[in-house]
Amino acid sequence: MSYWGFFVEYAPKMASGAMTTAMVMGCSALLAAVISLIFGLMRLSQNWGVQAAATVYIEFFRGTSLLVQLYWIYYVLPLMGLTLSPFMSGVLALGLNFGAYGAEIVRGGVQSVPRGQWEAALALNMSPAQRMRRIIVPQTFTLILPPMANLTVELLKATALVALITVVDLMFVAKQINATTWLSAQVFGTALIIYYIMARFALIPFLRWLEVLAARKVGKA
Repeated sequence: MSYWGFFVEYAPKMASGAMTTAMVMGCSALLAAVISLIFGLMRLSQNWGVQAAATVYIEFFRGTSLLVQLYWIYYVLPLMGLTLSPFMSGVLALGLNFGAYGAEIVRGGVQSVPRGQWEAALALNMSPAQRMRRIIVPQTFTLILPPMANLTVELLKATALVALITVVDLMFVAKQINATTWLSAQVFGTALIIYYIMARFALIPFLRWLEVLAARKVGKA
């Protein structure tokens, strides 16, 4: 079979799988962003209990395998009475894992805000919550978006793991097609190209737009 014939026959199935991949990535990225912000700020808390809880979470999810976490959520939680769909299990595992990495990026970004900004906010008699919301967090976004963008691209590539728990994403579809056709070069070559297109021409431009927007908000561009 020529590559064109293969593409015409199987492109719709792979496009459907790519849509599922995009949904997994989008939901996981939103969950990871929320977790990153919450636990990144918790790491900076003056309360040792709050800080300890955040540290335990971050070190656990950074220090263990994402694949094992995925299997644990999908196969072990049902034994404890909590059954999640394959899609939800994949989103939860990816969000928790990448949220742990993102939390450290947020912590570093907040600590990178010049000390003068903290002192100016204090001089204006702002409460701690007001200082974070109006002064520190907006400036932090411009600092953390580049590393967060890299982390999001890594998240897109990591979504391929959800095929192992029967989520019908791009990799799952590619494996199914390969099992029936044995056209490995065409199947996985096409999957490789689709992942690249999703990252290079959709995700990366969007993330760069966010960086420009955040810089304009604080008068840096």
